[in-house]
Amino acid sequence: MKQFLIVLFLFSLLFSCKKDERPYVPTPVVIKKPNKIYADMIIPADNPITEEGVLLGRRLFYDPILSSDSTMGCFSCHKQEFAFTDGLAMSKGVTGEFGKRSSMSLVDVGFFDNSLFWDGRSPVLEDQALRPVEDPIELHQKWPNIVVKLKRHPTYPDYFRKAFGIKYTSEITKELAAKAIAQFERTIVSTGVTKYDQYRNGNVDVFDDDELDGYYLFFNASSFLPDAQCGHCHSGALLSDNRYLNNGIDTVVTLEDFKDKGYGVTTGNVNDNGRFRVPTLRNVMLTAPYMHDGRFKTIDEVMDHYISGGHYATNVDPIMNQLRAQKKISKIQRNQVIAFLKTLTDTALINNPAYKNPFK
Repeated sequence: MKQFLIVLFLFSLLFSCKKDERPYVPTPVVIKKPNKIYADMIIPADNPITEEGVLLGRRLFYDPILSSDSTMGCFSCHKQEFAFTDGLAMSKGVTGEFGKRSSMSLVDVGFFDNSLFWDGRSPVLEDQALRPVEDPIELHQKWPNIVVKLKRHPTYPDYFRKAFGIKYTSEITKELAAKAIAQFERTIVSTGVTKYDQYRNGNVDVFDDDELDGYYLFFNASSFLPDAQCGHCHSGALLSDNRYLNNGIDTVVTLEDFKDKGYGVTTGNVNDNGRFRVPTLRNVMLTAPYMHDGRFKTIDEVMDHYISGGHYATNVDPIMNQLRAQKKISKIQRNQVIAFLKTLTDTALINNPAYKNPFK
């Protein structure tokens, strides 16, 4: 038995050192912008998007090989039918424990240019893709263990060769795996066929009356309607201004009293305590519950919070102070804002076969 194991080890070593002489000819992928107001996606020079890289990244995204018990993966917290969130207030990991935050949507994540996660702890997607694997609650695994599995896998070495031009199986690394996942995530882009996108692309008749008034209220775009104060933070193509803000959901005496200090942990600046990333509102009707901790179950609860103006803190965003001071929008206007939010649902994206589980 001992001799057999030695032979098996030598064979695997020989296989991993065998040089692949086939040419590396990747196929570039061009990301199409959903509408004219999108900026160009910033793609790292050392990780261009290719068909081969996306194919590998998609498989890794949906492969439970990334978790300690082979039951979960990236897909567990980012489900296509929920606009790549999971429908939970706080995400559940392989240990059965719940984390302290809600999963964020990955739609258009390649366009976000001011770090990632609710607290901004990852500068780019290549870093973000590494973190859930070794999180003790999320996938609860070690990258060296995964790399061994990938090297021994019957098909992954060939996928890595085609995606990154490696010559030896031994060249598979966690960094290459993360690059592939990042490539796939950058392809998860809004389709540009929502009512909102059609309106922004020039179809001024696509909204009904309530949706149009909701748009005006949201963006303060009419002198005849009040400012619902939504579009100051949820602005631009992404319906997010990429900032980290305190939106007044917590009552605190001092900035040290936040249960979850959020962005402040990342920056080390006490004035950033209680600040979190402004999420995209694209597909917002699919991503309940809301806020970083999923405290609001419905969009009506979210509206209640913002109409109230929330809770004061020394670093609360000035918009919240304005909401507390100004005359409240009417019930009809509130419903018109919600009608507009429904125009942000991208049914084509959540049904796009290019994003579905390749193992099914």
